[in-house]
Amino acid sequence: MHPVSLLSLVTATHGQLVGTEDRFAKFTRVEIDSRGIRPGDIFWALRGEHHDGHSFLAEARLHGAGLAVVQRDRLAQSQEAWEAGSGQSPRPSLIVVEDTLTALAKFASWYRSQQEGLVIGVTGSFGKTTTREMIHAVLSGTHPGVRSLKNFNNHIGLPLSLLELDQSHEFAVLEMGASAVGEIAMLAEIAQPEVGVITGIGLAHVVGFGSPEQIVLGKGELLEALPATGFAILPGDDPVTRRMADRSSCPVLFVGESDDNHVRATNVRVANQRLTFEVDHVEYEVPATGRHFLRAALSALTIAREIGLTASEIAAGFANFQSAPGRCQVHQIGSWTVIDDTYNANPASMHAACETLRDWQGANKRLLITGDMLELGTHTEQAHVDLGRAAAEARVDGLLVCGTQAEHVVRGALAGGLRPSRLAQCDHLEILLTVLDCVLEPNDVLLVKGSRGMRMERVVQWLREKAKGLEISGQGLAMPQTSASASVFNP
Repeated sequence: MHPVSLLSLVTATHGQLVGTEDRFAKFTRVEIDSRGIRPGDIFWALRGEHHDGHSFLAEARLHGAGLAVVQRDRLAQSQEAWEAGSGQSPRPSLIVVEDTLTALAKFASWYRSQQEGLVIGVTGSFGKTTTREMIHAVLSGTHPGVRSLKNFNNHIGLPLSLLELDQSHEFAVLEMGASAVGEIAMLAEIAQPEVGVITGIGLAHVVGFGSPEQIVLGKGELLEALPATGFAILPGDDPVTRRMADRSSCPVLFVGESDDNHVRATNVRVANQRLTFEVDHVEYEVPATGRHFLRAALSALTIAREIGLTASEIAAGFANFQSAPGRCQVHQIGSWTVIDDTYNANPASMHAACETLRDWQGANKRLLITGDMLELGTHTEQAHVDLGRAAAEARVDGLLVCGTQAEHVVRGALAGGLRPSRLAQCDHLEILLTVLDCVLEPNDVLLVKGSRGMRMERVVQWLREKAKGLEISGQGLAMPQTSASASVFNP
């Protein structure tokens, strides 16, 4: 964060200063977790569902916080804790506001108005983090910039990410998440983006939004927030996102593979954990596993071209791309290739996972391991049936499913033509791991995916522990076939 004076903080938050310690002090960092406080930080006491930051004021002061922002209805408690944490040292000031979360949004919005860097907003039902990382990789090779911290894409995370921007940066790419209409508009009001990217529209968070139509309405709020001098990027091969262009007052650029896109990819290929494609007869290569990375790559390429990067600079940026943890990351665990896509799941990303396995070459067996997709409301059953069909169409060699929706996935897979001998329906993860232990063989490729609440990363951890155990025992991974492994998931 660029240095901000105490008086500017008071003005931006519409707060009241309590204390007189160095009114001309400047601050360069905001922290909401007292454990992460560094000397001189601003401790912003947020009240959450499970924790109240005001309860940690003394700890924050002990760690060296130089200022705290607190709520008026907690002022007495805050002053007492702040003084207790100060000990014998001078007690720094407090800024008192009506609501600390609202004040954080006000401060971040004011701070944004003081910066000249290009702000890029990214939203959609899927692929937000991948698109964010792709844009940052391509642009940061020639232009210093920042992106959203971790998965900070809500009314708390976005302001904190925005505060990472300073005068040395030329851009910020910010992820914007939402589960209800109005939330993207609120985030856009804070971030004031000049470029907007919509990754795609699906059923993610349909319970919160209420219906697919409301998802379109909510995600489109980003387009409405863009200034006439900015531009938007939409997937042009999807009629749903094409229709959203009418809501933008600025130019809209369509990306995709069909002829009527402004930026069109041709000769798209996926092999050896590389996505290769051409745009205007120039070939680009991205170190990514799966054709579904194409939308993110085209969005990044389009922004890069709009701000003046050359084809060679864009290609160099793609080479620096790395998938975020749990987003289709490929790990070699013993002799197994594990595609860790466990961070989250929705119908669109599940179908993309099936396509990734379909295109994988050289595997002994291609195993798809899935948990439930959550928050789909009345669409839940059909979405899981469709997943089973997609797995069958991808001709996976084995489908292991667990969770309350497993029976619907199996029903879809059988209807799609997948043989019963290639299916394992498990009520619990422990049962799934028992089955997996029977069918694993060297050189298998496993793609693991499920909604965040299913914690499917436990499968990946189990595979690591198993590989380590085999190595210690001296068996390597050339496991003798049991009767189970010889009969299950084999022709």
